[in-house]
Formats: sequence, C-alpha cells, structure tokens
Amino acid sequence: MTFDATTIQMLITGIGESLFMTLTSSVFSYLIGIPLGIILIVTDKDGIHPIPWLQQVLGLVINLFRSIPFIILLIMVIPVTKMIVGTLLGPKAVIPPLVIAAAPYVARVVESSFKEVDSGVVEAAKSMGASTFQIICKVLLPEAKPSLLVGAALSVTTILSYSAMAGFVGGGGLGDIAIRYGYYRYQTQMMFVTVAILVIIVQIIQETGMKLSKKSDKRIK
Repeated sequence: MTFDATTIQMLITGIGESLFMTLTSSVFSYLIGIPLGIILIVTDKDGIHPIPWLQQVLGLVINLFRSIPFIILLIMVIPVTKMIVGTLLGPKAVIPPLVIAAAPYVARVVESSFKEVDSGVVEAAKSMGASTFQIICKVLLPEAKPSLLVGAALSVTTILSYSAMAGFVGGGGLGDIAIRYGYYRYQTQMMFVTVAILVIIVQIIQETGMKLSKKSDKRIK
C-alpha cells in the first residue's frame, strides 16, 4: 500500500480520535475513581474512619467490574451508551464503557497509592486534631502525589489500550484503522504503522508521568 495524502490524513484523524477517547475517558474515570479510592482507604479497618462493611461491599463491586473483559463490557452497556450519547458508533460512543471499565481500575490505583503513605504522618495529623477531610486533603493527597502520578500514567495507557479494542465495534481511532485495514484487508503495513504510533504515544505518556512523579517527590533533591 502507498502512504499518500489520504492515508496520512486518515492516520492523523485516527490519532486525534484515540487521544480524544483516552483523555476524555481518563478525566471522567478519575473524577469517579479518586473518590472511590479515598472511600476504600478511609473506611478500611485500619483507616481513618473504619467502616468495614462499606469497604468490603464497595471493594466487591469494584472487583466485579474489573473482572469483566472490556470487549464484553462494550456490548453489555449498549443501552447505557445509547441513552447517554445517543449513538453506538464513533469515538463518543466508546467513552461511557471506557469510563465504566477504567474507573474501578483507577480506584484501586488510588487506594494503592494512599497505602504507601507513612502511617506515622497520618497519626501525627490525627493527634493534632485534624479532621478526616483535612487529613485527606493536606496529608494523604500531597504525600501520595508521586505515586498517584505514576499510577495516572499507567491508568491512561490502560485506557488507551481499551480504546484500541473499541475498533471492533466501530469506535474509531487507531484501533479501528488497524482492524479495518490490517485485519479485514490484510494490509499488514498499516497494522504495523498503527501499532508503532500507539507504542510511541504510550512511551510519551509513561515518560511524562515518570518525570512529573520525580519532580513532585520531595525525597528526591
């Protein structure tokens, strides 16, 4: 195949669609995932405000959604997608299932980051009379920031891989191009190009996340 102006424009459009799906879904996933992660860590039996039954129920629901393969989830939430965005095709139609799939993952990443915070710092804040809200905002979040940034890079790359799978249902983006041309039309060159672009995007996201994490880590001078 020849990479003419039309092909290049198609790839540029695919990159734009993939980034749109990934970044938009990441924002909504974190808007949902961060509060869930905070609830998980705060209500843990060793947390700031232990509510074991709530932590266990919420953890069970999160694990349930995490265990569903994304390609199956795409089909399961078709009615929800249709209700929210009004269409089942294109990048917008992929955002609801991406958020539903990624938010539980983000919640666990956030919970893991908070668990890395030294418990002594939290106890010191409690002994000085800090409220739960103050401990979350002024202790947990700042102390966990480097780990949260690394987790964000991992989460965004995971969402990017999910968006590539959306090509099987006409979701658009680089995954759709790879499937339509590389799989159905046996144009392996196009498949390799789209994979190479995805790898480059992943590397950029990972490097950016690592650099921001190191920059925010007060232990590194």
